[in-house]
Amino acid sequence: MKTKKVAFYGLFLALALVASYLERLIPINLGIPGVKMGLANIVTMVMLYCVGWKAAVLISLARILLSGILFGSGFAMVYSAAGAALSILVMILLKKTKFFGCLGVSVAGGVFHNVGQILVAIAVLETTSLGYYLPVLIISGLAAGILVGILSGWLIKRLDPVIKQEFGDMD
Repeated sequence: MKTKKVAFYGLFLALALVASYLERLIPINLGIPGVKMGLANIVTMVMLYCVGWKAAVLISLARILLSGILFGSGFAMVYSAAGAALSILVMILLKKTKFFGCLGVSVAGGVFHNVGQILVAIAVLETTSLGYYLPVLIISGLAAGILVGILSGWLIKRLDPVIKQEFGDMD
């Protein structure tokens, strides 16, 4: 079972890395640095709902580290890690309440990812004037969260039974 689990995690990490790389190829220029669709978060959502929070955190952090090394920079890794940490914490907590569905959890994740990044930027640059980016980033987080939530919900419905049947409870 251990070999299957490692292979499964490796497959989802590869999917997250490919999604992250493809997202870099899609030009989104809203005049605001850092606005992205968050395609790699689809993998995080699938892991969170189909496998568990530990797997989602592991795959998310591994993707950030590897994509930072392969495609980015140290600063990009720090911003991404801060956004992902706050985002996944909020998603885990909201999912546990069972009050929010996949779409609501994803939207909150998208918004809080941007909040985490802005908080780090404010700390690094030692200026609160970056806070004026927050309304635009919240709107972009809402939009990305909706897109990711819809796609994730569709995938989770189809993959969850297959993952449970093939791998059982992995978390």
